[in-house]
Amino acid sequence: MSDNIIEINLDDEHKGIRLDLVIASMLEDYSRSFVQKLFEKGAIEVNGSLCTEKKRKAASGDVVRVTIPEPERLEVSAEDIPLEIVYEDEDVLVVNKPAGMVVHPAPGNYTGTLVNALMYHCGDQLSSINGVIRPGIVHRIDKDTSGLLMVAKNDKAHNSLSQQLSEHSITRRYRAIVYSNFKEDEGTVDRPIGRDPKNRLRNAVIDINSKPAVTHYKVLERFGNFTLIEARLETGRTHQIRVHMAYLRHPLLGDELYGPAKNKVGAKRQMLHAGILGFVHPSTGEYMEFTSPLPEDFEAILNKLR
Repeated sequence: MSDNIIEINLDDEHKGIRLDLVIASMLEDYSRSFVQKLFEKGAIEVNGSLCTEKKRKAASGDVVRVTIPEPERLEVSAEDIPLEIVYEDEDVLVVNKPAGMVVHPAPGNYTGTLVNALMYHCGDQLSSINGVIRPGIVHRIDKDTSGLLMVAKNDKAHNSLSQQLSEHSITRRYRAIVYSNFKEDEGTVDRPIGRDPKNRLRNAVIDINSKPAVTHYKVLERFGNFTLIEARLETGRTHQIRVHMAYLRHPLLGDELYGPAKNKVGAKRQMLHAGILGFVHPSTGEYMEFTSPLPEDFEAILNKLR
């Protein structure tokens, strides 16, 4: 493989923002620290000239050229980590992921993930489409989100499930506890999501460098200061439910990234659970749907609120 060169044209939306933040917001697969190291390595050019000043302010009309070096070859090891398997056959696997488990390895976190556990359980029976870091992974849920995840055991199954995701035909329903009381009983958020240029760890409802995102929601139970909702994903952007609920000023309870840093009811993670997952089986054509009960910590918070 050779170095990857990316050219970025900046406009008025980027004016005055630190250049490292702007670049990191546009390169979703790379961290801000990774981008900062590119400045140090002489891999950033602005308007045809080498730029090593990562704090430089972006200007409208700047043309930024980023050279991404060839990635290091990584080895991901199988690990004997317990899995809660809801369903399995020769094509697909449905697992109930606990809160706190990362789905796949990433820089600085190569062990203890769902992928490490899947490699031990499945051996070489995982699709190869997403490479060594994400074998079998068709979609993701956040580290601190619990619930159902589908895994492809071969490339044919992976292609079928990915196509269903792109067509928005996969059923994905979540339970979430959010701050404040909704005035309405149900609704839809149809707003694009992209990287927050001011905080690379966050996504935001933003019109530039974003992708369409649609979340449907309905109220299940009201607690005055909090509300239990069901959220149905039509699209699957990173942090989608968390971003859309924060946009509505109903951030998720326990979500320190998009909501209050502390809460008084004891939530130690965002109260979000992927409870229903449905898809058409890649080989049989049969629609299959799976349900995961709320985990103990989620139920405990609900009991407190009640």
